[in-house]
Formats: sequence, C-alpha cells, structure tokens
Amino acid sequence: MNVKYAIRSLAIAAAVALPLALFTATPAKAAPVVIQIGIAPPPLPVYVQPVVPGDGYIWTPGYWAYADDGGYYWVPGTWVLAPQPGYLWTPAYWGWENGFYIFHGGYWGPHIGFYGGINYGFGYFGVGFAGGEWRGGHFFYNSAYARFGGGFHPTNVYVNNVTIVNHTTVSYNGHGGVNAQPNAQETAAMHENHVQPTAAQVSHQTFAAQNKSQFAGNNGGHPAVTAAKTPEAYHSNPTHNAGAPRPATTAANTAHPAPAPASHPAPAPASHPTPAPASHPAPAPAPHPAPASHPAPAAHPAPAPHGGENKH
Repeated sequence: MNVKYAIRSLAIAAAVALPLALFTATPAKAAPVVIQIGIAPPPLPVYVQPVVPGDGYIWTPGYWAYADDGGYYWVPGTWVLAPQPGYLWTPAYWGWENGFYIFHGGYWGPHIGFYGGINYGFGYFGVGFAGGEWRGGHFFYNSAYARFGGGFHPTNVYVNNVTIVNHTTVSYNGHGGVNAQPNAQETAAMHENHVQPTAAQVSHQTFAAQNKSQFAGNNGGHPAVTAAKTPEAYHSNPTHNAGAPRPATTAANTAHPAPAPASHPAPAPASHPTPAPASHPAPAPAPHPAPASHPAPAAHPAPAPHGGENKH
C-alpha cells in the first residue's frame, strides 16, 4: 500500500469512483487506493443467511464500508455469481496500520487470501472458506454452512463441519481487534492475479450507501437490512431484510438457526395443577352421610378421595 489518502480526499473526480475505491479489488500489480479512518468500525451484526437462490451462487458476507458524508454503513451479505468457474471470494476487512483503520477490499481469485482473521460466519470463520468448493467446473455446497429452500434443492452438496476457534463479532484486525497474521497459503493467494468485484457487487455497495438506515450513525450499529438474497432482490425491495436478526449467543456459527424458542417450554400450566377437585372430597362420601359428623368412621369412605391429596 504505497498510496494513502486522508478521508476527505476520497471525493475524487466523480461519484462513481467511490464504490470502486471502497472495494480496492484490483489486479495484483495495480496500486490500490487506501481508505484510512481514525475510528474503528462497529461489531458485525448477527443474522441468518438467506437461502441459496440457484446453482452456482457463492455467498459474499456483509461488511462495514465507509462514506465521507455519513461514516460507516453496512453492505448486506448476499449471494452472487462468480466471475468465472474456479474463482472464490476473499472478503473485505479493516485492519489497524500506522495509527489508522485501513480498508482492504475484497476480490475474486483461485484461492482465498487473508481477510484479517474476521469471523463473518457462513463458512468464512477467519481463515479460508468452508462454505463450498469447486469440483470440475461446478460449485459444490457444504450443507453445514449453506441454507437451502425456496424451491432450490441442489444435489451437488456435501457435509463437512469445521472447528470454529474465533467466536468474536469484532470487525477489524489489530489494535484491540482480531489478532491474526496471514499464513503461508494466504500470503501466496495475495500474490495471485485477482479479479475485481463484479458489476452486481459494486452496484450492491453503491445502493447500500444511498440508504441512510444502513449507516451506523443512524442505526447504532444495527442496520435495517443485514442480508439480501441477491443484489437484484435488494434493489427491488430495499426495506426487506432477508437476514433476520439472531441472538448474539449463536454468533459463533451463523449457519444454523438458533433454537431460542425451545428455551421456553410451557411451565405455566404446571403452576396450575388440578387441586380444585381434590379440595372438595365431600361428594364421594355422599352415600354415607352419617360418618361425615363422626371422625372415627373416616377409615371406611376416606381412602379413595384422600389418595390424591397425599401427593401434595
């Protein structure tokens, strides 16, 4: 990163430059534009992944981007088509460097590079990608970290659960955030030829920047829309949140819906047994009215009605 601009200098040339600068996903030899901020991005929202819309779609997790006129805003996670078979998505991330939080744009490539060790969930748990893999030019989904439904039920699936070490929702690397460094494989991937985000991805981020409810300054770090099924779906219905909020306790693995309602069985009826009939045993001795005034004969009619009372 040999070019650094103060945040005010991001209004370069034309408005169209903003989304491209924010992504910074360029061919390996191009000099990236660097965005540097003095305030850390908010924690990652916890949400449910929308179902896969169709074959060949790859999940791209949501992330915090930055606009000079509004601050941090959330770009919803979404399913997108890879620019070509065999390519995987390395997510964007923020990292602390030389006194600033610096944005590193996401990119496509044959291998997953370093994305700050950030746990974005859904297979992006800090290192690599466990959500799926390419086999012979066809993408296979790991059903442990991808949701199916809505009419699409692929046969190109497998199951592979991984051990998740990073359980935090911190959204940046270093300076009190995630303490991670690139491993050998990630370093090698960083030097491969990269492909920029697709036109749909660039449009997706630009659209999010136009929605004031996505800005942390307006939503307190809880964006109105956390995920969209596709960029096109987000454009057509910008208020629909396809990634419903999830309890923070399930942030470690956002691929599995939380069984929160199961923690509330039905104890209320238990507090109301059926003692009412037991409190009125008199009807049973009705055929023998005389003993009612004489306690001594209680041994004759009493056993049946008083058997339930001994339980209390």
